[in-house]
Amino acid sequence: MNKAPTIITDRKIRIALVGCGRIAKNHLASIAKYPDDFELVAVCDIDNTAVDTAATEYGVPGFTALSEMLDKINCDVVSICTPSGVHPKQAIQIANHGRHVITEKPMATHWQDGLDMVDACEQNDVRLFVVKQNRRNATLQLLKKAVEAKRFGKIYMINLNVFWTRPQSYYDQASWRGTWEFDGGAFMNQASHYVDLLHWLGGPIESINAMTGTLARNIEAEDTGVVNIRWRDGALGSMAVTMLTYPKNLEGSITILGEKGTARIGGVAVNEIQEWSFEEELPEDKDIQAANYETTSVYGFGHPLYYKNVIDVLRGEAEPETDGREGLKSLETLVAIYKSARDKQTVALPLEF
Repeated sequence: MNKAPTIITDRKIRIALVGCGRIAKNHLASIAKYPDDFELVAVCDIDNTAVDTAATEYGVPGFTALSEMLDKINCDVVSICTPSGVHPKQAIQIANHGRHVITEKPMATHWQDGLDMVDACEQNDVRLFVVKQNRRNATLQLLKKAVEAKRFGKIYMINLNVFWTRPQSYYDQASWRGTWEFDGGAFMNQASHYVDLLHWLGGPIESINAMTGTLARNIEAEDTGVVNIRWRDGALGSMAVTMLTYPKNLEGSITILGEKGTARIGGVAVNEIQEWSFEEELPEDKDIQAANYETTSVYGFGHPLYYKNVIDVLRGEAEPETDGREGLKSLETLVAIYKSARDKQTVALPLEF
């Protein structure tokens, strides 16, 4: 950035949202949790019914064109909840209007698009927040703390499983779902938060070897895939993802095996600590079960906590937990997975020097 973004301390943060579909409910509910800090000023969607419903529920103006909303509404930040392939164009458009950007995962579906988003926000001296709400889950916060404290000693292996289901009817709800241009497949869309854990917990990745397949769903992208991973510190691991689990979502898990510790966070969406064994026990280990939580949604409960960080950053009281450059790490891993599967070869990281 050429200069530090303006800090907002004397009023509410004016926020607008584009994309009033499925995930927008989590964003709107999170914004509503902070009435002293946020003022929702507008919503936007190309679907008249969707935008009218959201505008009526929250009592704000609704727009069917992002350009019109940006021209007519005075806002500080815009949340992007549209299909993934649209994120880059909209983020750059918002940044060029001098507004901060919050974008859902993945930030983009192509590597260069992600780089362009970061560049546009930096050139316009605005923040780019990439939503990674799973990092805020209590179970994963404990796991991150254990990794940072080196409680595992040398980490030997990391394994992730995402065994969920998305029926054909899910993809048929919108023409963009499961397409390469706007959505991507099981890794890029449904499991992208788990891909994020590969580098957030495991550190820099050395290389990736992947296989993907479209085994049952009538979509362009993959519904199933497996990845072998080697980290730069020598650890090995894997990730298995499918949207074909019968009859419902079964598991979202991560297991870490080290010389001095073993931990497994499982459940439907990494919401249960199922194994927590370390050579050196700490007093807080007795209370780990308090971090477990029931969930009826694979989204978890991290969105409100993520928005709290946005508030703190725009108030000048914190640094972004996942900014654009942090978001690029996940995008780079995703692109490497698809490149490896397409070319049937091992892909080394970083993608460019």
